[in-house]
Amino acid sequence: MRSCHYIGVLLGVLLIGGCANLPSSSNTAPPRDALLAFTLEARFSLRHEDKSYSGRLSWRHDGMNNELLLSSPFGQGMAEIVTSESGARLTSSDGKVYEASDAETLTRQVLGYPLPLDQLTDWVRGWGAAAGISERDDLGRPLRLRHEGWLIDYGYASDDPQAPPDRIFAERTGGFELRLRIDEWNSTLPGKREP
Repeated sequence: MRSCHYIGVLLGVLLIGGCANLPSSSNTAPPRDALLAFTLEARFSLRHEDKSYSGRLSWRHDGMNNELLLSSPFGQGMAEIVTSESGARLTSSDGKVYEASDAETLTRQVLGYPLPLDQLTDWVRGWGAAAGISERDDLGRPLRLRHEGWLIDYGYASDDPQAPPDRIFAERTGGFELRLRIDEWNSTLPGKREP
């Protein structure tokens, strides 16, 4: 059960982010509106109640298909999450597998409450006008959004109006704080969407 709780907390990491003390990423990111399908590499730190966690996140997103690998700061795999139209699966480092019909049901089973993983793909790309962007910078990029009890702040590595965020800080009432520092963005399919 302790392993299950630890994995649940790590999933919470995916929802909150922005590592202020980490060095800036140096890659040239694709335009925000081209990120219909993407891969990213990021570092995270998560605080939940009186516990803190940190590590690395590798994420491949393409439509309803997601592959997320959570690793320790030294690269040791901790959990893999795979979602598709046929369902969601989480595999822990000890080989235990949890399955559900969708990501929210899976997180409800593992964490005890559902996490809005469907919205996360928009949040991490800085999309989400419908999700409640409350502030934009002078270039029109989202700086802050509020959605269903979440407060998410963004930072950018460049002055390009289409730059995707490279720092995300998310928090939710109840003691969740996540800092996500995106080191590398890649668009895996051509596409365009208005943010």
